[in-house]
Amino acid sequence: MTRTRSFCSSAGQAAAIAFACWSSSPGTQAQEALPTRNCTWCHGSSAQGFSTAPRIAGQKPHYIVRELLAFKDHSRDNPTSAQYMWGATARVSPELASEFAAYFAALPAEPANDGNSALVEAGKALYVQGAAEANVVSCVVCHGPNGEGFEAIPRLGGLSYGYLKSRLEQWSQGFHASAYPMPRVATSLSPEEIDALASYLSFLK
Repeated sequence: MTRTRSFCSSAGQAAAIAFACWSSSPGTQAQEALPTRNCTWCHGSSAQGFSTAPRIAGQKPHYIVRELLAFKDHSRDNPTSAQYMWGATARVSPELASEFAAYFAALPAEPANDGNSALVEAGKALYVQGAAEANVVSCVVCHGPNGEGFEAIPRLGGLSYGYLKSRLEQWSQGFHASAYPMPRVATSLSPEEIDALASYLSFLK
């Protein structure tokens, strides 16, 4: 894990340099291929996710743009984002973010299938019905029946258990407070509910 984190940290620094060079030369966008390798170093060669880096293949393009710019302005402020993504996005313009979003959104997405299968039914019930005792509405309302997302609302279906769990935990700890309503939702969930929800979503296609 240490080797992976060290590699991705170095890759993030290299990506920042590459993005700067690519976006600072007039006409480069028309002359050169989009430097997607700077992303796939950590997110996997087919962008299906790797280690702490989530799957970005098949993600909603509006969401990808919004999150890239949130990394850039540091509003996505959890430690993992600060370590890997702040530097990588320092020179990413809105135009370049849109180029990346269009590319990765068009890639086929594969489910991680790495959650605890014993928790799937509990996670499905929470996703579909919400948690009345905590005043948490059904996740379907925003993310859709299959976790497919809509515009700037992310696709959750098939993301890795570890990533989903860590994101919910980060919101409950006060990180990325601008991502309303997720901080309030995550704060209302118990650790067991977070485990179940992340497990269920990891199997959705």
